[in-house]
Amino acid sequence: MKNIFILSCSLLLLVSCKKETAEVVAEPQATYESFGAKIVADDALTSKEMLEKYQSLKAGDTIDVKFKSAIKEVCKKKGCWMSIELPENQETFVKFKDYAFFVPKNADKSITIMSGKAFIDSVSVNQLRHYAKDGGKSEEEIAQITSPEVKFGFEANGVLIQK
Repeated sequence: MKNIFILSCSLLLLVSCKKETAEVVAEPQATYESFGAKIVADDALTSKEMLEKYQSLKAGDTIDVKFKSAIKEVCKKKGCWMSIELPENQETFVKFKDYAFFVPKNADKSITIMSGKAFIDSVSVNQLRHYAKDGGKSEEEIAQITSPEVKFGFEANGVLIQK
């Protein structure tokens, strides 16, 4: 009888001490393909934070920055430039430092992290037409480019593109 009582108390103690275990779900780490200078994905600004930085710049200002956003368009000839999405239907035009590297021509809509210099840029009609041609625009679309534009510019020294 005494043994049954001890066994019952032990079972009751075990059941009441059952630990609640929370399932921990780890987010999978994104993997990136690297182009140009080696950079890490950590501490990149969001596209919203980057737009705020651009809006605080004046012509001639340049800042060193790293940010993350989606690629809107890539040069279809060589991969020698990218157009990157920013909030409020804005974008930044990215070229690569010293023309030293290119990105895949099919990287449109991929997530990218870039490190480099952000600035405000005035782009001539001839240059805008050149970029439109490289981007695969029609002759009719290219002919509609008739005035220079002030744009957000970026010279990347290192780029990561999510696989």
